[in-house]
Parts: sequence; structure tokens; C-alpha cells
Amino acid sequence: MKKGFLLSLITILFISLLSACSSMTGADEKQVVKIGVTGSDGQYWDLIKEKAEKEGIEIKLIEFSDYTLPNQALAQGEIDLNSFQHIAFLKQFKKEHKLDLVPIGTTVIAPMGIYSEKYKDVADIPKGAKIAIPDDPSNQARALKLLEAAGFIKLKDGFGLFDDPSGIEENKHNLEIIPMTAQQTPRVLEDVAASVINNGVAGQAGFVPNEDAIFIEDPNDKRVQPYINIFAARTEDKDNPVYKKIVEIYHDPEVEEAVKKDTNGGSIVVNTPINELQDIIK
Repeated sequence: MKKGFLLSLITILFISLLSACSSMTGADEKQVVKIGVTGSDGQYWDLIKEKAEKEGIEIKLIEFSDYTLPNQALAQGEIDLNSFQHIAFLKQFKKEHKLDLVPIGTTVIAPMGIYSEKYKDVADIPKGAKIAIPDDPSNQARALKLLEAAGFIKLKDGFGLFDDPSGIEENKHNLEIIPMTAQQTPRVLEDVAASVINNGVAGQAGFVPNEDAIFIEDPNDKRVQPYINIFAARTEDKDNPVYKKIVEIYHDPEVEEAVKKDTNGGSIVVNTPINELQDIIK
């Protein structure tokens, strides 16, 4: 009887110990979230990682070399989120590639600029000059709108978010507009009069947008709302609480200040509710 009682007591204690260890292990486990980016040099990502760690989330940044890869990787489950694109780009890309992706939160507006190694003012660019612009549909249209704002061209009425140079009604300066992969636009500066360069690509090339661009978008213009950058997820994960927490962390005041510092004020943090974001998309 005593031996049986002792054996039962030992068994109960052993099971309790295993249960306690299991609970501790579960508490210590972190949710790993892979986020696709096209540039991770900013110190604000370190701050986001640090704050996420306190919430039991381990963020791993997966860097991609161009804009065509992060959405495919997200759709295929190779990453959990991506943070590199604006709303207009996502809308067009997922339509072309039939991907089931959605924005789950906003990050920044990163104004697009005109850059030149030869001229310090857009007024100095001569007629007949070569101008490089990004060739993906959303950024190509955005670049053409910027050239119109700079006074070089006039676009047709109803020019849309994904139109191309055929939508130019008047080319006042007889510019030779050369579409190319976005990452190439800073690399050809010595061969062209100027390049229209995405903010992120300009930063990777060593430019400070607010200082080096000879003409830049007005971030307060409502017409640039389709170019609000976002976190994207698979539609099935749009309500994932861990992913929502990461969006929340991005808008922590310390992180927002770090974004401003890292980009020399070139990126403006935008915290737009998802319902408003959907209206912008429509």
C-alpha cells in the first residue's frame, strides 16, 4: 500500500513538473514574423524589432532586390507580410498576377522626385533632353504626373493611375521619356538629363530626397493619396492580431520619430484607418 501510494505520488509530481515545463516553454516561445522589404538599413526597423520583442514577436526582415518579388513571395507563403509598396502598386500588381493580397495598415508617403547630375533646377533642363522614369504601371503614371507638375508636359484629361506616355497630350519640351526598371533610374543619371526616382530607390542610391531632388512631390496633395505605402498580407491573414500589433508598433511615437530621422524627413508617416484606405483604393 505504501509503495503504491508513493509510486502514485511520484507519478503525479512528475506529470505536474512536465506540465509546468510545458507552460514555461509556451510562454517563452515567440511568434516569428517574416517581413519582405526592399531596404532595411533604417535604424527604425531595429526599434520596431526591439518593441516587437517585448510583445513576444520576433521580426525577421527578408530583403528583396526589386519590386517584382515581395508580393509573389507573400502570396506563396515564403514571408508573412511585406512593407515596400504603395496602394496603387499593390492594386495593379495583384490584378496582373491574380494574387489574393490586401493592405492591413499604412506606413508612409515617400515623395517621388526628379534628380539630375547635370542640372540644379528643372528650368535648366533643355528641350529634347532624355528623362528616365520607372516602367511599372503605377510608378510610370506617377512619374508622368510629376513631370506635368514640373511644367514639362501636359497629360490628357482623365489620365489615370496606370496610364503610360501615350497619355501625354502635349510634350512642351520635346522630352525623350525613357521608361526602365525603377532600380535603374539612379544608375543612368550620367547618361540622361534627369531621372524620376522613387523615394526608397533614391535613398538606396545615397540621395537625400528633400535635399538632392531638383523637384519633388507635395506630400500634402490629396492626389498623392494612392501612393501611401502600406503593410500587405494575404487576405486570409488580414485580421491576424500579431500582424495588427506590428502595424500598431510602427505608429509608436518613437518609431515615427525614428522614421523621420532615418529618412532625413523624406518620408512622412501616415496613419490612415483601413476603411479610409479602402475608399482610396476604390
